[in-house]
Amino acid sequence: MISVGARASARRARERGRPRPIEVRFRTIVSPHQLNSRWGRRIYWAVLLTVLTFSTLAFVFPLYWMVTGAMKSGEELARMPPTLVPQAPTLDAFAEAWELFDIGLLLRNTAFYALGGWLVTMAVDVSAAYALSKLRPALGNVVLGAMLATLMVPPMVVLIPLYVTVSDLGLLNDPWGLWLPAAANGFNIFLLKRFFDSIPKELVEAALIDGAGPLRVLWSVILPVSRPILGVVSIFTIVTSFKDFVWPLLVMTDSDRMTISVGLSQTAGAVSQNAIMAGLVIAGIPTVVVFFFFQRHIMAGLTAGSIKG
Repeated sequence: MISVGARASARRARERGRPRPIEVRFRTIVSPHQLNSRWGRRIYWAVLLTVLTFSTLAFVFPLYWMVTGAMKSGEELARMPPTLVPQAPTLDAFAEAWELFDIGLLLRNTAFYALGGWLVTMAVDVSAAYALSKLRPALGNVVLGAMLATLMVPPMVVLIPLYVTVSDLGLLNDPWGLWLPAAANGFNIFLLKRFFDSIPKELVEAALIDGAGPLRVLWSVILPVSRPILGVVSIFTIVTSFKDFVWPLLVMTDSDRMTISVGLSQTAGAVSQNAIMAGLVIAGIPTVVVFFFFQRHIMAGLTAGSIKG
């Protein structure tokens, strides 16, 4: 007969051979079991809709107020308490703003600065990112770290030294005074380098074996497969050129060379409030159109190259 001790030993041996049940621990404030209950789902959707509604209003309401303010008369716009919906909507303020601000000239200037800034930025940032990613220069990590460190410095801190430098170079009222400071952008270089790092090195090695030089590799191999991130950097550069205010205000002082943001501010004190609103609406149309047309490319380019495998 088998003793009691032998039976206990056999039972412990069988238990040791069995896989232990997996303990599921949730690190969230509310566990999925609570969310799957009837009241849990109701509370979850109520909180989510409330947060989304207030967040949307916080971002959309200033745009709505600007557009509706341009459609109001001067008396209605200055009325207290203000009206949320125009009582007699009119588009006369848009025509008035176009003539008073000379928005056509300001838009042409801004488009020219944006196009030139895009070309210079792409040439400088793509070259720097390609060198740091594929050419592997000496102290490349130190250079990249110094570039990223500039992102922690507030722009206002370097504003005066940058203005003195541009003034000494004779670039005031010159487009290069806008293009050169904007070209060296550490954030754009970081985005481009991260994407270039994700490109398989076999492609570059195959091109080198075929006799391609570094510039040919960049033009024929790297750039064709980097369209998503190039699109993101291009959009950021163009939008920044349209919305930048402080630096163009210091550099472009001639009235016929101002950007649209500076031109609107210089003439705002001599026109009515609804005309100012109309001018702001017209100035915001290009960037809004760019966003709606390329928002998919923005998200695709920001996530491209972040996952390998």
